[in-house]
Amino acid sequence: MVKVVVCGAAGGIGQPLSLLLKQSDLITDLALYDVVNAVGVAADLSHINTKSKVTGYGKTEMDEALKNAHTVVIPAGVPRKPGMTRDDLFKINAGIIRDLAEGVARNCPNAFVLVISNPVNSTVPIVCEVLKKHGVFDPKKVFGISTLDVVRSSRFVSELNSSIDPKNTRVTVIGGHSGVTIVPLLSQIPNGFVDSLSKEQLDALTYRIQYGGDEVVKAKDGAGSATLSMAYAGARFTLTVLSAILEGRSGLVESTYVNLEADAAATAAFKEQTGLDYFAQDVEFGRNGVEKIVALPKLSAYEQGLLDVAIPELKTNIAKGASFITDSA
Repeated sequence: MVKVVVCGAAGGIGQPLSLLLKQSDLITDLALYDVVNAVGVAADLSHINTKSKVTGYGKTEMDEALKNAHTVVIPAGVPRKPGMTRDDLFKINAGIIRDLAEGVARNCPNAFVLVISNPVNSTVPIVCEVLKKHGVFDPKKVFGISTLDVVRSSRFVSELNSSIDPKNTRVTVIGGHSGVTIVPLLSQIPNGFVDSLSKEQLDALTYRIQYGGDEVVKAKDGAGSATLSMAYAGARFTLTVLSAILEGRSGLVESTYVNLEADAAATAAFKEQTGLDYFAQDVEFGRNGVEKIVALPKLSAYEQGLLDVAIPELKTNIAKGASFITDSA
């Protein structure tokens, strides 16, 4: 049995994400958990004629939902509301992620944990610190899903160059998963793509990738954020990881935000140089989750400048997430 749990399954990301996962034959048991409406969402999805069984769990049933899970995907959280500061939002969502991580530690300590809930730069350290506290932390099994940055990059570069197929072009994105911490390695796109851009075009494209979410918020007139594209990216990442774990497929690579101890030998020099414990870069997956963290390619001077700006912001984000758990211990 391959039980995949979606925590926050009735939300704007959770519903389309669950729909996409329901279509996969890799999953035999799709468990949907949320504080409201998950039972109804599960009933709706259960009518779809694919192999997986779908069950729904409400507010008081988190432990039952998580019991013996193989993989847990977490898009749970609340959007920022009028009058709410970003710090208020962090405290609420950090508490939600902490409680879910506690549930994982109790009920499925060997599960693979895939975190969508923002701010990913901080929520992944929260999950890891909780699992450490319970003595069940495996850095090869915890991932921050930063795939939307890759998806956006592929789409946006194709809009500038019609010869680029967005579906088959994967742009490596390193750093983190918010604002200036998002560093797209556009120099790695073949056939001299970057050389064809003016400095103004490169700046505009980089900014659009870093702040693409703002386009959606503006277009939705403040009534929502990127939910459908995030669900697509989350499903793509989840199914890629499951393909490597369950089918033993080799060579599957995605950019993802991970604890660098997942491949300590490969990242030791980088950790010493930057002082970072978490970082998004290309990861190759295997039966145990992280097979290897792929070495960074040679960065252009422009990309190195972006990374230099990202590092201090990442340090702040990571410390904020980790201290939320360690300072309350």
